[in-house]
Amino acid sequence: MMDQGLLYVVATPIGNLEDITLRALHVLKEVDAIVAEDTRHTQKLLQHYNIVKPLLSFFEPKEEEKLPGILESLKGGKNLALVTDAGTPTVSDPGFRLVRACVEAGIPVVPIPGASAALCALVASGLPTDRFFFAGYLPEKPGKRKKTMEDLKKLPHTLILYLSKWKASKQTEELAQILGDRRACLARELTKLHEEFWRGTLPELAKRLRQQKLRGEMTLVVEGVKSQVDKNFRYRRGYFKENLST
Repeated sequence: MMDQGLLYVVATPIGNLEDITLRALHVLKEVDAIVAEDTRHTQKLLQHYNIVKPLLSFFEPKEEEKLPGILESLKGGKNLALVTDAGTPTVSDPGFRLVRACVEAGIPVVPIPGASAALCALVASGLPTDRFFFAGYLPEKPGKRKKTMEDLKKLPHTLILYLSKWKASKQTEELAQILGDRRACLARELTKLHEEFWRGTLPELAKRLRQQKLRGEMTLVVEGVKSQVDKNFRYRRGYFKENLST
């Protein structure tokens, strides 16, 4: 009986093509085929690194339809790499259903770490990084979006959200109204030529977004409930001091 293959979950650059690991390049060169969100987009990355591999399309509306064929290839012994257009697959991108199906079928899943817009924005934001909550994209429907924001309002963690250029101004305004006068950082065009960070309060960022039309995907980082953050920080300081003295 033929051994089943492996599914590699491969992070790819979010902008700068040099932000890919040596291990990721090795995997992409060695697998039998690459499962891609947009084959045309992935082809550009492969051409840049002179990699020639069969590409299998796997995007969100067609995931359930494509899943059986991909699983059959893996069960038949093929090694496949899962990639999305940018960053780490399954993080607000397609791939979760495939990974779950592989786990349920006993097919090994191997993560190949790399770029992530959420982490890039967080570490450059200047906001606390010890505890954070990734909220991804906010819901489309106003009622669900407001409920989500009300839930986020209670968290002491630093919040990370993805915004599209079409909704950034409106949703930042809504966040300012519900979360209040919190410190925030808007990261745009991460790792690209025109990368920039706007730092200030949510109302300040909302006002600036109203005045300027921005292009590209954006990541918004917002501080958590301030009183809780300060309380937990004092607790952790006491904990470390106690343990260092023993």
